[in-house]
Amino acid sequence: MPYKIAVCDDSDADRAYLAGLARGWAADRGQNAQLALFPSAESFLFRYAEEKDFQILLLDIEMGRMDGVTMAKALRRENDAIQIIFVTGYSDYIAEGYEVEALHYLMKPVDGARLWAVLDRAAEKLRKNERTVLLEQADGLVRLPVHQIRSAEVQGNYVTIHAREDYTARMTLSELETQLDDNFFRLGRSALVNLGCVARVTRTAVVLNDGSALPLPRGAYDRINRAIINRG
Repeated sequence: MPYKIAVCDDSDADRAYLAGLARGWAADRGQNAQLALFPSAESFLFRYAEEKDFQILLLDIEMGRMDGVTMAKALRRENDAIQIIFVTGYSDYIAEGYEVEALHYLMKPVDGARLWAVLDRAAEKLRKNERTVLLEQADGLVRLPVHQIRSAEVQGNYVTIHAREDYTARMTLSELETQLDDNFFRLGRSALVNLGCVARVTRTAVVLNDGSALPLPRGAYDRINRAIINRG
């Protein structure tokens, strides 16, 4: 699939360097890539207002009036599919990346091989994001993108799926699980959770990045933490 990649960095040299690495990755992988370069968060958002189909964003954090984290938060309010890769000279902002579901942090100077590996992950996530679940609702069938699902819970003979809005369908959790990908973790018999939406795990609960929480079954603490680590 073709990729539309944005590079946003207020350093001319860093911007050109990252763009060169991204073009090299696309050529090596036999992919078509359209690159757009931006010297500020404001310039990116101005273009994004008209072109919302960017798929991968290489984003500097320390910029002028608007920093990269602030821009990413604004972007995430309407776009949960774009793969955000932060590029920074400091590690102080890593915790804030969880709020915007950043794919990865790369420290400057950026190593080309590491960036290529992260771009491979971004491409794989974009391919998975094309998957959908078909849900039968009272007003017809709904095709729900898998990546929008945060969690799902059993309620009798029904499953309630929490995404941008809630959907309840007559099905089993196992039936839903067969339509999902390996980003999802089974919380016992009653729930599934998208590991990409997990903010933190306690001994008794899984807290998601929207503030909601799911009870963690006894014995699942180590398993879910291993799953999060292995997910990378």
